[in-house]
Amino acid sequence: MPHLPYTDKNLQQAAPRPAFSPLSISTQSLPPTSLGYALANAAQIVAAVQDGHNATECFERMRTSPAWTDASRGAIRDLAWNTLRDYGHGDAIVSQLTSKPLPTLIHALLLTTLSRLRHRPEQAHTIVHQAVAAATVLAPGLKGVVNGVLRNAIRRADEFSAAQENNLVARHAYPEWWIQRIRAQHPAEWESILALGNAHPPMSLRVNRRKISLAAYLDTLAAAGIHAHRLPNDALRLEQPLPVSRLPGFADGLVSVQDAGAQWAAPWLAPRDGERVLDACAAPGGKSAHLLELADIKLTALELDPVRARRIRDNLSRLGLKAEIEVADCTDLKRWWDGDPFDRILADLPCSGSGVVRRHPDIKWLRREKDIAQFAAQQAQILNALWSTLAPHGTMLYVTCSIFEQENRQQIERFLARHPDAKQLTPTGPTGPAAPRPLLPTLDHDGFFYALLEKGA
Repeated sequence: MPHLPYTDKNLQQAAPRPAFSPLSISTQSLPPTSLGYALANAAQIVAAVQDGHNATECFERMRTSPAWTDASRGAIRDLAWNTLRDYGHGDAIVSQLTSKPLPTLIHALLLTTLSRLRHRPEQAHTIVHQAVAAATVLAPGLKGVVNGVLRNAIRRADEFSAAQENNLVARHAYPEWWIQRIRAQHPAEWESILALGNAHPPMSLRVNRRKISLAAYLDTLAAAGIHAHRLPNDALRLEQPLPVSRLPGFADGLVSVQDAGAQWAAPWLAPRDGERVLDACAAPGGKSAHLLELADIKLTALELDPVRARRIRDNLSRLGLKAEIEVADCTDLKRWWDGDPFDRILADLPCSGSGVVRRHPDIKWLRREKDIAQFAAQQAQILNALWSTLAPHGTMLYVTCSIFEQENRQQIERFLARHPDAKQLTPTGPTGPAAPRPLLPTLDHDGFFYALLEKGA
C-alpha cells in the first residue's frame, strides 16, 4: 500500500492528496439491506485505503448516500474495518490464489469477503453468493474469478491456516517491520499488544462534573439499562458500545465519549483555578473540554486545521464550556502567541498512532517504518517551540497515542538533554503517582505515552 500519514491529529501534517470520490456505479440490482450491497460498499472503502486514502474520511463521504439505512451504515463500516484489521490474512490468501494482479476494487472485494468468511464460516454459502452478486455490479466480467477464488479459499482453508502460522504478517496481520519493532521494544507483551490492536475497541465515557456527579450519571445509565464499569480514573467503560443517541443526556452535555487512556491527560496536567493553559494540538477538543471541566482556567485551544477547529467549538458548546480557539501552526509563535507565558501546556502531538490501531486499522497498512523518525523530528520541533511559551515553574504534559519508543521515552530523553531547565516529574492523579511509562493497550483503553515536564526558574 502507498504511504499516508494517519488522520485526525496527524492529518494536519499530511501531504495533499486528491479527494476520495465514491464510485458512480449503479447498485440498483443489490437491495440496500443485502450483504452483497454492504460488501460492495465496504470494498470501495478498502480499495480507497489501498490507494492511500483514509478509511474514516472515505466512510464519512459515503455514508450520506440516501440509500444507506442506519443498519447498512453499521454493516458497511464493520465489514471495512474488520477487513483492514485482517488485511495481512486475506492478502496472503489472495496472492496464493491469483496468478496476476486484479483491479484494486475486485482485490478489495475479495479481501472483504475473506474477512467475512473468517468471522462467519458457518455462512460460507451465503457469503460467496452475495460476493458474486457484488462483483456482478462492480466488475461483471470478473464475477467468475471472484467465485473461483472464494471457493478455492474455502476448500483449502486448513492448508492456508497452517501456512499462516509460519508467516508473521499473515498470522498477526501487521507489516513485518511493525511486528519486529513491537517485539524488540516490548518483549514480554508484544503478542498481546498485537492481538489487542486487532480487537474491537472499548467505548468509554467521561462525565461532565460541572453538570452531573459521577454517581448520579451511573444511576442514570442503570435506569436506562446500560451497564458500565467505573475505571480507576473515573472513566466509565460500557459493557457494549452503542450510538451516542442512546446515551442519556449526551445532547445536553452531561457526558462525552473519550477513551479511558486519554482521560488521564487532564488530571495528570492538574490545572488550577485562574491558570493560563494551552492545549497545543486541540482537535477534536476532548482533552480541552476535560481540562475546563476540572478547573476554572483561561484555556487557549490551538489547531492548525480550520475545519477541525470548528469541531472543538462544537464540542465545547455542547458541554457548556468556553475557550479561546486559535487556528495556527503551533510552531509559528508570532502568529498566535501574545508573549504571556502559560502556566500549563498540554502537548498532545501528532504521532504514528500505533496505540490506536484497533480504532483506525488503516494506520498499520498506510504507515511506513521511515515515518516514525519523521514524526519524532516533528515532535521535537513542536516541543522546542512550546517550551519557550511555558512560564518558569510551569508544567507541560507530553502525550502521544503511540507505543513506539522513538516517539516516547527516547523523545523525552533527547528533550531533557537539550533543555537543562527541564526536569521530569511523576504525575499524580486520582489513584496517586504513576510511573512515567507507556500505557500499553488493554481491554479498557488504547495505547498512550505520558511524560510530565517542569520548567525551572
